[in-house]
Amino acid sequence: MKQALGLHLGQQQTIGPQAQQAMRILQLSAQDLQMEVQAALESNPMLDLDEAEPEGSVADSATEAEEDADGAGLELEQVDVIPEELPIDTQWDDVYQAAPLPSPPSSEEDRELPERAGGETLQDYLRWQLNLSPLSDRDSFIATVIIDAINPDGLLTASLEDLAASFDPALGISGQSLAGVLAAVQQFDPPGVGARSLAECLRLQLEQLSAQTPRRDAAILLVNDHLHLLASKDFNALARKTHFSEAELTEIAGLIEMLNPRPGAAHSAEPTLYVVPDVLTRKHSGRWLVELNPESLPRLRINANYAALVKRRDRGQDNQFLRDSLAEARLFLKCLQSRHETLLQVATKIVEIQQGFFERGEAAMKPLVLNDVAEAVDMHPTTISRATSRKYMHCPRGVFELKYFFSNRVGAVAGGEVSGTAIRAFIKRLTEKEDPKKPLSDSRIAAILANHNIKVARRTVAKYRESLVIPPSKQRRRLA
Repeated sequence: MKQALGLHLGQQQTIGPQAQQAMRILQLSAQDLQMEVQAALESNPMLDLDEAEPEGSVADSATEAEEDADGAGLELEQVDVIPEELPIDTQWDDVYQAAPLPSPPSSEEDRELPERAGGETLQDYLRWQLNLSPLSDRDSFIATVIIDAINPDGLLTASLEDLAASFDPALGISGQSLAGVLAAVQQFDPPGVGARSLAECLRLQLEQLSAQTPRRDAAILLVNDHLHLLASKDFNALARKTHFSEAELTEIAGLIEMLNPRPGAAHSAEPTLYVVPDVLTRKHSGRWLVELNPESLPRLRINANYAALVKRRDRGQDNQFLRDSLAEARLFLKCLQSRHETLLQVATKIVEIQQGFFERGEAAMKPLVLNDVAEAVDMHPTTISRATSRKYMHCPRGVFELKYFFSNRVGAVAGGEVSGTAIRAFIKRLTEKEDPKKPLSDSRIAAILANHNIKVARRTVAKYRESLVIPPSKQRRRLA
């Protein structure tokens, strides 16, 4: 191969730093944006929280940044100044309002609640009960090993033989001794904890009910011997094997359905995640109004004191750092403003297109894809994707992700198009109104949809039904 030098003329499109930062900030969720703002406040001395004006917008802050750069319109923060001479009887509270003191807990139980409520796991709760139990030191040691083998759902995942093998052989701990301690652990709260199977979990919960509970013994019989028939809704086989009538099976099944198959889920250590809506939608004077949620908007401004130092003619390293920080702060504020304008514009167009949803519900949802909104607002589809990803809207019907308003198009029998969301709402309504003794099959639902001018295959109905977490018709069957 012969090597040579050559000159080629070409064009290449690149994305500038401002556009890259704007795209990155646009795709951030409300929680991630707050973290980004906090990081910017810590790294850039020119940025400051604007706590004086809670309803101020980022646009005002960006305008202030322009004025600060030109050395005009600077406003210093107002600070409280103590007068040099005060009346003799003046007290500190007359000048500064005292902060309210925290109220003391009303009782010893109230003092313990904050300590025990923060991130307590199921194992912590079981060990706390173990310390109150009258077990011997040897049995308490065995119970600790059993508790550590219980999963977050409250079930014992390891067999007694495996647990016995984990002990030192010199201790002489057998599976039989483990079974006795396990029986004591299974009496702890919550009911059903420490069970080795679903049937045992349900049986333990039934045994802890009062002996006068109607159908309690019959429910224990079904759980121990015929749980597979009850799970498959094979009531005819249950009636033949147990000789219970249809009314009796209905009462027994109702009692079993009240039990918790995951007793430890209530003590899960997973933190609760809360959604902060980015957009608020309400109806006023017959019109749907869209506005940004002020609680999710970062209130930032340029620090006037530091910006005033940039006007100096000093070309030293410190002044250059201030200039770079000011330029970076201005860019950050402009990116925030661009994010809010894009989000508001996209949300307004979504509300305009999906107005039927806000008026009549999911059944009136129109088919909508990213390209439709992109063409309407004159933006690229990738920009619409960033603006709707992990962004939420609060409306009278609840809180929805902006992606929820987009759905694929399904053809109708007599022409036209129907959204997948509307079809799911139709399927949900059909299953809620069906006869519990004869639930609708997927084929029957497809036929009903065809009668309503909606052409979908049985496989499509099954896909929509599974997305709604609706079990098959065999599992939806009820005796009454």
